[in-house]
Amino acid sequence: MRSFWVFAGILLLAGCATVPRSLRVAHITPVSVAAARAHSVPLGVRVRWGGIISKVTNSPHATWVQVISRSLRHDGRPRRTRFSGGRFLARVPGFLDPDIYAVGRKITVVGVFSGYEKKPIGNYLYDFPVVRTLAVHLWRIRPHYYTRFYYAYPWPWGWGMGFGPGFGWWGWRAGVRVGP
Repeated sequence: MRSFWVFAGILLLAGCATVPRSLRVAHITPVSVAAARAHSVPLGVRVRWGGIISKVTNSPHATWVQVISRSLRHDGRPRRTRFSGGRFLARVPGFLDPDIYAVGRKITVVGVFSGYEKKPIGNYLYDFPVVRTLAVHLWRIRPHYYTRFYYAYPWPWGWGMGFGPGFGWWGWRAGVRVGP
């Protein structure tokens, strides 16, 4: 019986969030996009960067993906945060469908840092760090649920259900005024 629980525990730990197989590449240097924009990263290092797709441009031999960088979680997924270290360009060999790799989707790339390229964002000439990709992972869209918490609280004359402060029939319940 004990071996069953040990085996179940191993399966449970193996099922925890791990880095997807496509992003497991040896010898990744932990540098950020902000450090690359400051020109403090040597050429040729392997990096794992991710964020939100801003633009996809197909050329005859490659696809250029412009990404608004985000910090990565332990499993390689970009965090849901407002802070960005800047933008970067990922050069993916071959064709990527712009309808699948759509603006707003989360993406993580592993590749070799290969320099900088100046391109405009509006009227501003932006210095993009460029990654020549070895692996690309497009993350599934997760629905975001908003919840409203309801709770029961005691009244001097019984229990009521509500949301926020309330005073019986003369108070607020679930955001709606009840009573005279």
